[in-house]
Amino acid sequence: ARRWTQVSAHGWTKRCSRTWRRRREGRCRSSEKKVFWVETESQEAMIAAVEGGIDRFVFPEGRTELAEAWEKIAKIRPVYVKGGKMHDASGKQIGHFQVIEGKEDLDAAMSMAGTDGIVVVDPRDWQIIPAENLVAAYQPEAQTQLLATVSDAASARVMLESLEVGTDGVVLRTNDSNVVRKLVKYREGLLRGDALTLEVAEVVRVLPVGMGDRACTDFCSILTHDEGLLLGNFARALFLVASESGESQYIASRPFRVNAGPVHAYTLVPGGKTKYLSELSAGDEVVTVDVHGRQRTAVVGRMKIERRPLVLVEAQTADGRNHSIILQNAETVKLLSAEKLPLSVADIKEGDRVLVHLQAEARHTGIEIEERILER
Repeated sequence: ARRWTQVSAHGWTKRCSRTWRRRREGRCRSSEKKVFWVETESQEAMIAAVEGGIDRFVFPEGRTELAEAWEKIAKIRPVYVKGGKMHDASGKQIGHFQVIEGKEDLDAAMSMAGTDGIVVVDPRDWQIIPAENLVAAYQPEAQTQLLATVSDAASARVMLESLEVGTDGVVLRTNDSNVVRKLVKYREGLLRGDALTLEVAEVVRVLPVGMGDRACTDFCSILTHDEGLLLGNFARALFLVASESGESQYIASRPFRVNAGPVHAYTLVPGGKTKYLSELSAGDEVVTVDVHGRQRTAVVGRMKIERRPLVLVEAQTADGRNHSIILQNAETVKLLSAEKLPLSVADIKEGDRVLVHLQAEARHTGIEIEERILER
C-alpha cells in the first residue's frame, strides 16, 4: 500500500513501495505494453477482435481444427493449451496455463514468478485480493509476463489496474462480440494514454476580475505535488493547475484536491475529450497530469461550487498567441511552472513561465472537431 509522510511546505513525499517508484519511473507494466488475448468459439467474436487489433487467440485442448479454420479467415496467432502448458503454432512452449481453484493453485501460480515466458492464471472464483497477491509477486520479475482470464471489459480493467500496475495482460473468454468490442474500446483508451506534450507559456497579464462560482475538485486518489488538472478558458490551451499537496500557513495540505477554477472552465477527460467543470460530479473520471506530461485517470469524489474572488492569468506561447485561465484568487491555488514547481497565483507576475498543453481549438460536446472558431 502507498504510505504518505507529511513534510515541509514543499508538499507531501511518499515513503513509497517499489510498485509506485517503478510506475512513476516508467519501468513497470506500462499501458502501451499490455497484452490482450481472446478465447472464443464464436467466429463473430473472433472477427471483432481482429478488427480491433487483437490477433492472439487461445485454443484449449481439442480445438486445433477451429484454429486451423480461422487461420484461413483472418491472420491470427493461435496459442494452444495442453496439460497446463502453452505452445505457439510452431509447437514451441511459450508459457504455463494455471487453473486456480484454491490456495494450492494460487501458490503454484505465484511460484512461477521469475520463470521465462508467460503465465496465464485462470481462476474459477476470481476476487480482487488474489489478483493483488499475484501482481505483487510478479512485479519484481520483469522476465515473466502475467496474464489473467476475464469475462468482460470491467473485469479486465480490475486485472490490468490491480495495485496500480496490474497484470501484463488479460485473456478475454467470451462468445459475445459486443463484449469483445468493449474490451477493444478499453484497449484503445490505454493506447491513447501516452505522455502529453507540455509547452512553456510566459505570463503577460494578471488581473483580478471580481467574484464568480468556483469549482473545487476532490478526488478519490492522492495526487503528488507536481501533479494536477489541465484547465483553461479555452480548449486550445489548458494550464496545469497543481493539487493542494503543499502545506500553507492558512490551511492544511489536501493532496486529493485541485482548486480548479470557475464553472465554465474546460478540463481534460479520458478519450481526448473535454468537459466543463460544471458538468462534473461524483463518480466521473478526469485526466490528471504531472509536470512530465504523464497522465492517469482519477475518479471525482466530490465537486464543491462556491462563490469566490477570481483572478485572470494570461500567458503567451512561443507561437505568439495569448491564452488565459481564471482561477480563485487565493494563496493555495497554484500553477505549475516551467521549472516544474508550484507557483501561487498570489505571487504570480508578468514574466513568470508556466506549463500549458496545446490542442485543437474547436470542440463540440467535448469532442475535437475541424471547424473555424474564434474565442477570446
